[in-house]
Amino acid sequence: MHHFELSSAPTFWHNLLTAVLTSPWLLILVIALSFFWQLGAVPLYDLDEGAFTEATREMLNTGNFITPHRDGAPRYDKPVLIYWLQAASTQIFGFNEFALRLPSALAASLWVLALWGFVRQRIDAPTATVAGLTLALALQVSLIAKAAVADALLNLLIALTFFEIYRYFLEPDAPANRRYLLRAYLWMALGFLTKGPVAVFFPLVVSLLFALSTLRWQLLWHWLKAIFNPLGWLIFLLVASPWYFAIYLNDGTEFFRSFFLHHNLGRFDTPIHNHSGFFGYYFIMLPLMLLPFSGWFINLFRTLNTAWSNPLERFLWLWFITVFAFFSVSATQLPHYLLYGAVPLFILMAKHRAILTNRWLALTPPLALFVFLVALPLLLDVAIHIAHGIATSPSAEVRELLTLQPHTAALLGASRQVLDLDYGIAVLAGLLLTVVLLRWSTPPLWQRLIFAGLVQTVVVYGFVVPRVFEVLQAPVKEAALIAKQLDLPTISYRTSLPSFSVYRDAITPQRSPRAGDLVFLRVDKLPLLTRDHPDLQQEMVYQHGAVALVRLR
Repeated sequence: MHHFELSSAPTFWHNLLTAVLTSPWLLILVIALSFFWQLGAVPLYDLDEGAFTEATREMLNTGNFITPHRDGAPRYDKPVLIYWLQAASTQIFGFNEFALRLPSALAASLWVLALWGFVRQRIDAPTATVAGLTLALALQVSLIAKAAVADALLNLLIALTFFEIYRYFLEPDAPANRRYLLRAYLWMALGFLTKGPVAVFFPLVVSLLFALSTLRWQLLWHWLKAIFNPLGWLIFLLVASPWYFAIYLNDGTEFFRSFFLHHNLGRFDTPIHNHSGFFGYYFIMLPLMLLPFSGWFINLFRTLNTAWSNPLERFLWLWFITVFAFFSVSATQLPHYLLYGAVPLFILMAKHRAILTNRWLALTPPLALFVFLVALPLLLDVAIHIAHGIATSPSAEVRELLTLQPHTAALLGASRQVLDLDYGIAVLAGLLLTVVLLRWSTPPLWQRLIFAGLVQTVVVYGFVVPRVFEVLQAPVKEAALIAKQLDLPTISYRTSLPSFSVYRDAITPQRSPRAGDLVFLRVDKLPLLTRDHPDLQQEMVYQHGAVALVRLR
């Protein structure tokens, strides 16, 4: 089999590529591409971005910066810090998608910077840059970096906490040791203001496991002194408790019952918002989250036999495995939960980049992604054809069981329409470039995977994500702007798409419809509206994709 060669002097080009791909300047460019490019180019997505940003909008509108509200009702899902940051950003840049997502992009950038500083200190500068590149280019990381939710901020604070914990255990100098510990308490306090107990739980558990793993009573005593450090807890309480006390004064114990008992403890034994999974869920999701570096991650298992003898690697593996095991047995499962323990994987991949030698293991995951994207129009055509065949089937039983819901059928049709020639050219170019990387024998595989990450980022955020959002969210935004212009009493009927309220710039209650109302709903709810309110005449104001606006008379 023939391979592409860069030149007759591969050593020169190899050294040049290595210098470029381990340069901090490249890392800065990749952060700009992965986190800031197209940041405000697409509408907010539902449910998560819509819920967070509607709470921020109402906070600004009412002047109540203590209790977040969504469509007029208290939103006890998350603490307050991300709303404050989004509110501050919109005061500077205006209330728009870019400003609402900017805190996440900045937090993700600081996350990469924190990783770079830690790895540079503990290993070396080239490894730090490679670890930063893999973090910034991984699919799930770039997704949350571009989302107006709390996850990028939380992951920054969790990573900072873990880095301080490791420095605390390994630093013999007492003043520096104390400084690391107090900073860990600060980051945990800010994390507690971002998403609650998760910011404290994993650092406590992993640090205990690491202390026990050394089989040295001195480190266990070191851990106990850290846990019961009065100044550390004072810092934690001074930072985190004022808002919790303020919301108690505002709302009594309702926030604490809802947030701590339902949204935290309840997630472990009961699926929240239908986010259920199964025991092997994260074995499937982790390779997708790490694209295009999934094969690189799998290659890490070759290092497990020596990892335990290295304190840093042992700490990193304990960090990852604890998070993975905990969420694998949790009743509520979402892909981004694993990011709390993903930072160790990027460090370990970078450290052991030289042992990645199987090109099929390395490049099959990005190759499979682009094969899927190229085949997607055909897959949609097949799905639409099958759905049409079922709808016209002479068997009433078949039609009743298998006919698509109207909103699903609408989404399928709209999805096929947006996969145009530009999309086809882009994903086919991505596939061909990945094939070239597979056959290009000169650069080490880790370097080819960095190039694959750049290609993935350009194609996904330049051509795939805008079309996905055009189908899913553009109609919601259009409907909201029409409703805002009409300025009629507007309700949401059996539909939870909170970005509608964000774009309408008003609370959209869910109540029983009345004559004169403008009703926002998914198209599959139209028959239910007719059935439940036969006395009200419906005038279709807007219908596109899976949503509609109906005026009742």
